[in-house]
Amino acid sequence: MSLRVGSGLDVHKFSTDSTRPMALACLDWPGEIGCEGHSDGDVAAHSVCDALLSAAGLGDLGGIFGTDHPDWAEASGAALLAEVNHRLEIAGFEIVNVSVQVVGNRPQMSARREEAQAAMSAALGGAIVSVSATTTDRLGVTGRSEGLAAIATALVKVRLGT
Repeated sequence: MSLRVGSGLDVHKFSTDSTRPMALACLDWPGEIGCEGHSDGDVAAHSVCDALLSAAGLGDLGGIFGTDHPDWAEASGAALLAEVNHRLEIAGFEIVNVSVQVVGNRPQMSARREEAQAAMSAALGGAIVSVSATTTDRLGVTGRSEGLAAIATALVKVRLGT
């Protein structure tokens, strides 16, 4: 069995538009101002996409879904994850597991961690997804509550016969 590891990082600033909905870890967060971005600004989903693409050697989020691809404007994190999963399957890879850590002061992830894991797992066709969160003790962009970041690691395997 051939295993491959990939990592992903995504950072978005909070929107100045107070009506921008927050999408994070494939969930909607009512009452929270969302992040700016070409798609929905879901840093957790975006970092997982990059980690999976990196592990499989299939490029990166910007190259596949970036601003020069208008069909993906305002796309949900779940739609991006599903497309990445599809691309991995076509290329002969299977997701073993994914871990993502959200970095920021808000929203509070702990109460919705299991829901986030289930939503991200569903978007990836049932793959195991672990979600955690942390702050940076008021340091940097996330510490000053200017935005959110997420760091992800993915483990994939090459399917036998490919």
